Amino acid sequence: MIITHSQHDIATPTGDMRTYIYQPEKQGNYPCVIFYSEIFQQTAPIARSAAIMASHGFIVLVPEVFHELNPIGTVLGYDDAGKDKGNEDKWAKPLEHHDSDTQALVDFAQTLDNYSGKIGTMGVCIGGHLAYRAALNNNILAAACLYPTDIHSNTLPCDEGNDSLTRTPDIKAELLMIFGKQDPHVPDEGRMKIHQHLLNSKNTFTWHEFNAQHAFMRDEGERYDAALAIQVYLMAVELFKRKLA
Repeated sequence: MIITHSQHDIATPTGDMRTYIYQPEKQGNYPCVIFYSEIFQQTAPIARSAAIMASHGFIVLVPEVFHELNPIGTVLGYDDAGKDKGNEDKWAKPLEHHDSDTQALVDFAQTLDNYSGKIGTMGVCIGGHLAYRAALNNNILAAACLYPTDIHSNTLPCDEGNDSLTRTPDIKAELLMIFGKQDPHVPDEGRMKIHQHLLNSKNTFTWHEFNAQHAFMRDEGERYDAALAIQVYLMAVELFKRKLA
């Protein structure tokens, strides 16, 4: 499916949020997927991932996850300087501000003429966490969470008792949880902690662990697993086709 690409600055309680929009060129009504990036914001690999999902018949919104901490249009490099700045931003922005960003994205989707009225979330790394977190919003019907970081460790700032793991029982969306077993950011005990919380909370979810490293979806760098990435994209497409149809 041929797609188009545009951008829009969405007003949020913490400032304008540059959001990149990928959508089918053909006229029609399409469900929406909010795609949350890594700490580096919309890099070339993230843009390609969004385009892949949009080509399956979704309006894909890619927000700048740290918009209030950087000039609009900031893209951090996959190097030590970019990693250091991204982690600094990650530890500076409270989850409550991510929540208001999600609501602003939901509200924006509702203004689009070709929006079907159903919306899900997807993300990688911290974006996987943000996709999980966004599922607390009752408008979100499904979330594909790819190697989500910081859920098990509660290392992102938030009000007491408002961390994502504690809030797991409040998630009503169906979750697709994807992990790499060689991912040092989410070790065995961390994955099992999340899994047990999902079981205890009786969430609707599927759970998949692969022999893969962190960032195995990123099509730059030595950790990229192309065959596995294709498999995961198709799993996400299946989830969204089923839940957002």
